[in-house]
Amino acid sequence: MSRPDSHISPFRVCAIIVTWQPELPALQNLFVSLLSQNCPLIVVDNGSANINELNSLLTELAARYPQLPAPVLVSWQQNQGLSLAMNEGLKQARGAGYPFVLLFDQDSQISADFVQAILAQHDQLAAATKQPIAAIGPRLQDPETGCRTPFRCFRWTRRSDAALAGFDGVYETDFLISSGSLIPVPVLDAVGDMKADYFIDNIDLEWCFRAKAKSYALYGTDKAVLFHRIGEASQNPLVKSGILVQHSPLRSYYSTRNRIHLWRQPYAPLDWKMRDRVRFVLKSLWLVFFTSRRREYWQQIRRGIRDAGALS
Repeated sequence: MSRPDSHISPFRVCAIIVTWQPELPALQNLFVSLLSQNCPLIVVDNGSANINELNSLLTELAARYPQLPAPVLVSWQQNQGLSLAMNEGLKQARGAGYPFVLLFDQDSQISADFVQAILAQHDQLAAATKQPIAAIGPRLQDPETGCRTPFRCFRWTRRSDAALAGFDGVYETDFLISSGSLIPVPVLDAVGDMKADYFIDNIDLEWCFRAKAKSYALYGTDKAVLFHRIGEASQNPLVKSGILVQHSPLRSYYSTRNRIHLWRQPYAPLDWKMRDRVRFVLKSLWLVFFTSRRREYWQQIRRGIRDAGALS
């Protein structure tokens, strides 16, 4: 992605939200939270049936917050995937001259000071550390259980929540989920866009591995909290406790295909490759033998293994 000749926006950051069949009340809460923190919106919709209602909501919010740039809505006729939609949002942000972007899923929620807290954390780290920053991510908290997700490290001696010396509530990490992550736009010149043909699943993981391979740092912070549930709700105790993440059989196809492709990439950490192979086998066995849709899961996992070699 090349840098366009454009003006620099007077706003430091904008939010990019990808939508697909969104529940509008929850999405409106996210929009209002961001706009009330002076964070303009770029929305990329992947062919939602309720696109007219979404457009009306954004028009209403534009009138409610006239001091901000009007929300941008890019509407596609069909679902082209999360990765392409994020790339379109990044293209829009760069064209408008925003120095930073915040990426969000449509069902995430934030606190009243989220935007300024994560920007301030970036500024503090940028002033005190020598390594260039690829992204900073918030602490994830499940809105139902209150459980907080650790920041992951894929190293033999470090697994999670590796505290950064000299900083309170800041952690070195090898992976950040895209939702809630703050990315300096110039980083994209070096690291590149999200991998378009992944469609969904492991998009953020692959991007983080590329950034780390190019000597960029990733940090997690406790000063910003994102209320977000990973995976689908389930009554299974392993899923409810956060030990396992459950998705639909179709999502298992993309997850299988993309992770096998990522195993083959030289920039993916060896420790992650070895551990993820074990995790993949155990989770596949669980889906195939202990879930009610075992036949569908088996078909989609097999298809993902077969199609992994077709990715570039």
